[in-house]
Amino acid sequence: MVGQRYVSILSNHPGFEVVAVAGSESVGKKYKDAVRSREALGFSREVGALEVCPTEPSAIDADLVFSPLPTEAAVEVEPAFAAQGFTVISDASPHRMDRDVPLIIPEVNPGHLRLLDAQMKRRRWKGCLTTTPNCTAVGLTMVMKPLHDALGITRVVVSTMQAVSGAGYPGVPSLDIIDNVVPYIKDEEEKVETEPLKMLGSVKGGRVVDEKIQISAMCHRVATTDGHLESAYIETSSRADPAEVKGILREFRGEPQELDLPSAPRDPIVVREEPDRPQVKLDRYSGSVPGMSVVVGRVRNGLTPNSIRLSFLSHNTIRGAAGSTILAAELMDKKGLLD
Repeated sequence: MVGQRYVSILSNHPGFEVVAVAGSESVGKKYKDAVRSREALGFSREVGALEVCPTEPSAIDADLVFSPLPTEAAVEVEPAFAAQGFTVISDASPHRMDRDVPLIIPEVNPGHLRLLDAQMKRRRWKGCLTTTPNCTAVGLTMVMKPLHDALGITRVVVSTMQAVSGAGYPGVPSLDIIDNVVPYIKDEEEKVETEPLKMLGSVKGGRVVDEKIQISAMCHRVATTDGHLESAYIETSSRADPAEVKGILREFRGEPQELDLPSAPRDPIVVREEPDRPQVKLDRYSGSVPGMSVVVGRVRNGLTPNSIRLSFLSHNTIRGAAGSTILAAELMDKKGLLD
C-alpha cells in the first residue's frame, strides 16, 4: 500500500521520474495489471505501462531507490542496493536503529544526513542508506521536537489509535476489527518508544547518540481506514502553559519549509482550537500539501505546571510513510546528496 502511495505521488512529481518498479510475485507484469488496491490511487499512463522487474540491483537502472519493503526482505535487499552504488531511502524498519544510518524526519533532524559519509566509509559501500521512521513515531516526534527545544521534555506517555491501513494490504481480518479495538500491535510500542530518541539525538563520531527522554507507549488498532490519532501526556523541564505550547507548535518550521520543497507543507503542524478536534475523517488530509501536516488539538494543562496534555493526528501512509520519505529525498537532492 505504501508502494502504491509512492507511485501515485511520484507520477506527477516535478523533480523525480519513476523509471522502474520492482517486485517478486508480479515480475513480468505491467504495473497497472500487477497493482492491487483498496482505493483509487492514480498513476500516470507511463508508470502503468512499466514492466515489474526483479528486486535486484542488476535489474534496475536508476539513481535513487525508494524502499517500502516488508521487514524480512529489507534486511538483505537494502544493503545490497547501497553496496552497489544506489542511494536507498527506506521506510522499512530493519536498519532504522543502526547507529550510522540516518533516521530522518526532514523538519526534525536534517543534520543527521551527515552520517552518510561515515556510513559509506565504514561499510565500504558505493552508495548509501537513509531511513524514515515508523508511521506512529512520525507524528509524535514532530510534536516533541519544537516542545523539547523550547521547554525541555523529560517524559512522555502516549496512547495511540491506529488505522487498519497501517497493517498493510489486505490488513486486519474484518471479523477481528469490526466492532472492536485491539490493544496490541506487534513491535509497535517498542518502535514508538525508541525511534524518537534517535531522531532527537545528536551525531558524534559518525554515530547517533540518543536523547535522554522517557517514553511509554500503548498502541491500539482501531476500525478506521487511514490516519493515526494519538493522545500524549508530556512532562517538561520548564513551565508548560497551553497558550505558549500552541504558539510554539504553530510557529514550528524546518529546512523543508525554508527551502520551499515540493512536498513540504506550509505549516508542518496545524493547531485546532475546537474541543473535539482533531478527528480522523475531518483532519487526516490537512495541510497545504494534503496529508503532510500533523494536526494538534485539545491542548490543556497536565497534573503539574510542568506538564501538558494534547491529541494529534497524522496520515499514516502520507506523512507517516511515502510522503515523508519523498520529502527526505527532496531535501537530499537540494543538499547535493543525490549527485
